[in-house]
Amino acid sequence: TTAAALDRFTVNFTITNLPYTSDLENHDSAKFRSTQRVMNMMLDRLMKKSTIGPDFQGCETTGLRPGSDRDQTRVDAVCTYSKEPSGAPLDRVGLYQQVSNKTRGISQLGPYSLDRNSLYVNG
Repeated sequence: TTAAALDRFTVNFTITNLPYTSDLENHDSAKFRSTQRVMNMMLDRLMKKSTIGPDFQGCETTGLRPGSDRDQTRVDAVCTYSKEPSGAPLDRVGLYQQVSNKTRGISQLGPYSLDRNSLYVNG
């Protein structure tokens, strides 16, 4: 048998109640690091409750950027899971549906409000 390989997928969404500031751009700033830590924790919790939960390894917020207006922040994250070499590819549509359901129709992630049209899951 071949060992499971680590595979990645990206998750992107917009938070509508986290005003974007320039220090969110700086990966060394305290604001970026604390926001990253909170996002990673919430995404991890969300993915662990999905069908990939047993194989899920973790999410890393890779970027925070301005949304369409100054009250919004776009979140870019890369999530990792272990995949059997003979296993089926990531079910992006199914995972998207589960994330949608677990965020109240893409509206709520913990204390954050989400733009319902902003969720993107890319295998």
